Amino acid sequence: MSETLVITGAQLLGAERADIMIQDGRIADIGQALHRSGARVIDAAGLVALPGLVDLHTHLREPGYEASETILTGTRAAAAGGFTAVFAMPNTSPVADTAGVVEQELGLGEAAGYATVQPIGAVTVGQKGERLAELGAMASSRAKVRVFSDDGFCVFDPLIMRRALEYVKSFGGVIAQHAQDPRLTEGAQMNEGTVSAELGLSGWPAVAEESIIARDVLLAEHVGSRLHVCHLSTAGSVDIIRWAKKRGIDVTAEVTPHHLLLTDELVRGYDARYKVNPPLRREEDVLAVREGLADGTIDIVATDHAPHPSEHKACEWQAAANGMVGLESALRVVHQSMVQTGLLEWSDVARVMSSTPARIGRLADHGTPIEVGQPAHLTLYDASVDGVFSEADLHGRSVNSPYLGRTLPGRVEYTIHGGTLTVDGGSLVEELSA
Repeated sequence: MSETLVITGAQLLGAERADIMIQDGRIADIGQALHRSGARVIDAAGLVALPGLVDLHTHLREPGYEASETILTGTRAAAAGGFTAVFAMPNTSPVADTAGVVEQELGLGEAAGYATVQPIGAVTVGQKGERLAELGAMASSRAKVRVFSDDGFCVFDPLIMRRALEYVKSFGGVIAQHAQDPRLTEGAQMNEGTVSAELGLSGWPAVAEESIIARDVLLAEHVGSRLHVCHLSTAGSVDIIRWAKKRGIDVTAEVTPHHLLLTDELVRGYDARYKVNPPLRREEDVLAVREGLADGTIDIVATDHAPHPSEHKACEWQAAANGMVGLESALRVVHQSMVQTGLLEWSDVARVMSSTPARIGRLADHGTPIEVGQPAHLTLYDASVDGVFSEADLHGRSVNSPYLGRTLPGRVEYTIHGGTLTVDGGSLVEELSA
């Protein structure tokens, strides 16, 4: 059982500073000058209190790719970044396309204790795009899967996509699409545009993303089902989602922190830390997705945390793997790109990084407001400081961060998962009590 905590002087969203008492894993009281004998006191003066962050798009790599990450190391990275829950993508080995695999992932997350791990099931068997996976069995398993994705691969066959959308309606599920036309992106190495032409690298055109999104929102409308668009990255994609929402289609979309901040100009140095799928886009796209997140067209920020061993990145550009780690840096990047620019308030950050991803994923007891009686999942963030992001900030197995050496604002001082401190005074708690 977690210890009793009294957090003093925290800045609550839309409210005065207050004390928060946590007992038996829940918020027991909120007020002024709270005290309980024997409680651990945390001085939160100057800290913003956020609901524990929820990431709808994390690659934890276990089972099968433990050289890159494990569920233990990945959830430690999550806690360091202020996350109390992560949704684990299914591109593991074996693929998470059966009840057995998703229940294994759930159990490993429970054993680790740093964050709630909610498995995402594959849409198709082996993520091969040929036939539907055991969606119903995963949904009725102990893992209670509600999000299904072949992320890393597009569900390209429109008939299979339609059948998947129809199938998940019965239990309130959602299909999370990796929008990438594979025929338009064969051999692609970066965003198609001026920079790719100058560097002589094969381009990944924006239309390859936008055409799949356009098709899928129409399928979702036809079927009357929920669609979620993963890692949206182009101005045209924002326009399509905006149109679909005005039409009343039940679609949600996410943007990654790196697509809010970084552009394809960084590829000029051939540093493979900047190689990602979808690729870093133009400055115009960055500004468009920021605007889309600010006006609610884009619903959430999701990290697409994608760890790789160093040998998969420390090589020539064409041979390097796609992906970046992002759990430890996500909140700080959103702070820089959205809060410091005046596009979001901290209450908006709580919405796009906690309450809405939990709602989309049907994850009970997460993303809840900081109120008496609610589960004690909290992040206490110091928005007044900044620092150079370094490998010391990374707590997973891989170091393929695009932010190394970059000055970022803010610092996660405390992360509380179910009443248990996982980050204490800016340091990861190395051993959690049983």
